[in-house]
Amino acid sequence: MTLPRPRLPLRLLGLSLALPASHSLAEDSITLAPLQVSEAYSEGYQAREAAVGGFQPAPLLDTPASIAVFNEQLLADRQVRKLSEVLQSDASVGESYAPIGYYENFNVRGFELNAASSYKINGQTIAGEQNVALENKQQVELLKGLSGLQSGVSEPGGLINYVTKRPEDVRSVTVSSNEQGERYLATDLGGWFGSERQFGLRANLAHEDIRSYVDHADGKRDFASLAFDWQINPDAVLQLDAEYQQREQRSVPGYQLLGGNSLPHGIDPHDRLAYQHWANPVSIDSLNLGGRFEYRFSDNWTGSVSASRSKVVIDDYSSFAWGSGGGMAAHFSPEGDYDIYDYRSPDDTRRTDEAQVALNGRFDSLGVDHELTIGSSAQRRTLDQRPYFNEWIGSGNIYQQTPALEPSEKTPGHSTRRLDSRQYGIFASDRISFNEHWQTVLGARLVRLDEKTFGEDGNSGRHTRDYQLLPNAALIYKPRPDIALYTSYSKGLSSGGTAPWFASNGAEILAPTLSHQLEVGIKRDWQRLSLSAALFQLRQAYQYSQPDGAGGFTYVQQGQQRNIGLELGASGWLTSNLQINASAAAIRARVKNSGTADYEDHQALNVPNLRAAVQADYSLPIPGLALLGGARYSASKYANQAGTVEVGSYAVFDLGSRYSTRIGGYDTVLRLMVDNVFDKRYWRDAGEYLGDGYLFQGAPRTARVSASVSF
Repeated sequence: MTLPRPRLPLRLLGLSLALPASHSLAEDSITLAPLQVSEAYSEGYQAREAAVGGFQPAPLLDTPASIAVFNEQLLADRQVRKLSEVLQSDASVGESYAPIGYYENFNVRGFELNAASSYKINGQTIAGEQNVALENKQQVELLKGLSGLQSGVSEPGGLINYVTKRPEDVRSVTVSSNEQGERYLATDLGGWFGSERQFGLRANLAHEDIRSYVDHADGKRDFASLAFDWQINPDAVLQLDAEYQQREQRSVPGYQLLGGNSLPHGIDPHDRLAYQHWANPVSIDSLNLGGRFEYRFSDNWTGSVSASRSKVVIDDYSSFAWGSGGGMAAHFSPEGDYDIYDYRSPDDTRRTDEAQVALNGRFDSLGVDHELTIGSSAQRRTLDQRPYFNEWIGSGNIYQQTPALEPSEKTPGHSTRRLDSRQYGIFASDRISFNEHWQTVLGARLVRLDEKTFGEDGNSGRHTRDYQLLPNAALIYKPRPDIALYTSYSKGLSSGGTAPWFASNGAEILAPTLSHQLEVGIKRDWQRLSLSAALFQLRQAYQYSQPDGAGGFTYVQQGQQRNIGLELGASGWLTSNLQINASAAAIRARVKNSGTADYEDHQALNVPNLRAAVQADYSLPIPGLALLGGARYSASKYANQAGTVEVGSYAVFDLGSRYSTRIGGYDTVLRLMVDNVFDKRYWRDAGEYLGDGYLFQGAPRTARVSASVSF
């Protein structure tokens, strides 16, 4: 029998090179008794390291930041397809305009993420206006809070990093369906080849006929990815990734407040507002390419070069529900009447190109250990759009069937460049270990931002040139190897918001803003359980549509939003049979000095003061059978900026099972998951999008079953 050659990243290869060479097999050969492996040890839901907190994978215990990791087993047990289904397992995260059939966005620690800068694959920035496929992802990492050192221009709430699966000997097929008759098929194929098994490939393919619980909201999705690893020699490795996804699905408009001051009631979650048979599904085509070359100069020094391209093209031809009275009010009428619009925005093209070079090393200086990273990066982000239109075509009522209406005869204009943003950075980070108890991490990124905006006519708009030094400093104290206490300070630079269409400066993209964060935390690895707690304060300039008192608005940066919060987390095995992934977050979010008194001195829009979530896996006495469960809670939250209307609190429970067995000689895993077992009705999202407030219902009781077979 020929054993496969083990493939080790360079950071692990160094460990083998450090072994004493004098102990040869010839001198110390022994005969071992036959070994039979019945079941491979698995960390389960517990994660030991993540890359999102720095420039390369590092132990979570030694990373002075609050990080959540959703690994492959958790993703598989939840049978997730979208990021929203992943992030609902973390209490610090809420949805912020994540409608069915459209790309999703979120708020973390009470601040919205930005599709332009808050999402990465293998540490490389992607265009976030896509629902990234999960079939080829090993884990999803969430950095909570500022990430200016890691990524330059970014939102204060956090950063999402998808980690792709690397080549390994695997051949599996997964089929799945739900109660609406969805058809899903995915394959995972990989292996090593070559004279010395130095080449590795892994391909993931998936097709999904989407069957939504909302009427007239079905769609389809096709996905393909390829990962390639080449161990050029013991000191050099090349990794390449490519993935393409085509997704089509009719988007589901959100509800709005009735009369601007009350919530809709008695709503059926299966209803779709403003449905017209001639409206097309929203089509999102996405291509993500990435490459990384790493070379080890010595046992202590490595260098890397990485590059990526992400391109998303969105075609949106929708019938949309907004306002009432022919555009006279930005809310539904008190009786539930709403206006129906023919919205068309084809060929919305967003592209992000990024390159980075870095040098990592370890050395001693004056009796102090250093782990140093220095490097430089460059990024270009462009936005090309055709002038969209949003034409009123009639009215409907939330309690009645939508009338059939004729589409608009207008056509969108020609595509023009709307944004050209270039970002250059020089960064350095040094972990200094004074002894076994004390460490400090000092880092900074110097950012040069050169950003141009253009009007719909192609004429130049704003041109911003800005230099910012973004420092990051942390102190870590480890009273024992399995406990770490830390305190940190960081500064960030965020992209300016875009003025909504109804503002006097509609479509204007404001200048970038600064943000600041203080955080203290404690982490402990206890047996097979990881525990964490973090207390933070985040500050950023407040961006909003300021009323002028005469019915008009101007989009401005004025005042400050300050969020103070406490986060708790636990992940791993409570007992030999029970593992959990649990979190809780309490956040106080306030706005000050905005110039609009009604928006101040109360909790910010769409941010509850308390959330909690837990996922659990309990192994039953029956071999291979496990009981899966989950629960999530959210306190009430405000549905308007003035804080006069709030959606109620809710608690949702999920229940499922996993059964691992052999069928026809092949390892097979069967999974069943029922979300919202008690069919709870609740508003999951009450945020804003482009200045307008929307309400989205949570999903009713839904069930999904899957079978995975390994060959």
